[in-house]
Amino acid sequence: MYRFLFSSKWLGYLLLAAVFATACVFLGRWQMDRRAETLAEINRVVTNYSATPISFAQARDQFTQLDPAKEWTQVELKGTYDAAGQRIVRNRPLNGQPGYEVVVPFRLATGETVVIDRGWLPIGNKNPGSPDSVPAPPTGDVTAVVRLKHGEPELQRGAPEGQLASIDLPTYAAQLGYPLMTGAYGQIASETPPSAEMPVAFPKPSTDEGTHLSYSLQWFAFGVLMFVGFGYAARQQARNAAIDAEDEELIDDGTAHAAVTPRRRPAAPRKRKKATAEEEEDALLDAQGY
Repeated sequence: MYRFLFSSKWLGYLLLAAVFATACVFLGRWQMDRRAETLAEINRVVTNYSATPISFAQARDQFTQLDPAKEWTQVELKGTYDAAGQRIVRNRPLNGQPGYEVVVPFRLATGETVVIDRGWLPIGNKNPGSPDSVPAPPTGDVTAVVRLKHGEPELQRGAPEGQLASIDLPTYAAQLGYPLMTGAYGQIASETPPSAEMPVAFPKPSTDEGTHLSYSLQWFAFGVLMFVGFGYAARQQARNAAIDAEDEELIDDGTAHAAVTPRRRPAAPRKRKKATAEEEEDALLDAQGY
């Protein structure tokens, strides 16, 4: 009944179903990998974001090369800001609004220098391409609590003087002309003494894992449904073939029955009754015109 599945047409359908299902599995696994990355980020935020700050001595290695598991760890730093080295970073949207971030070198009491991102500023209305004003960092000795963040890659685009295209720490160090610790930078959590004016504080990272799980399950389901659809189509084809075979059998049986049934002999014509004398006389008179 299902021998048609070995035809080139149906083998092609099967190959198409297999290719589509393979693509669905690939996309489903890709979504699962993205979910795993998101869950790892959520775990880092939950574990490190509000934990007790550690000292710079404990975090020194992280500023050289940041362990991904240590991202968002709070570190207490003591030193002074280099206001002359302050830069704004371009194209930094926050809550759907375009703006900038303010980064400043922070020279530690130990002699090393790290970078602190002090917050966000909206785009300006006075001078296109720059914020209206940039709050100055506090002068003198400062105790800053920061959260560790990875540096960003260099972008192949320029930036006006006093600005950066990204928080690319080696490029920033080259502009400053003195060494920076380029393994990580700090996103500000608090400053003591506090500044009279501060950039907008960064919101806490989202801990919502998103829709990766549901998307992955949908892709897997699509892959399974492709084979279900193939099986349904094959079953319908087999049923239609069976119905056609039954119809042909009925037609063949009817033809054979008609061939063996004897034909009936036609009925013999009925003999006409002999005409009476009166009928003959009437016919003779009609022929003579009377």
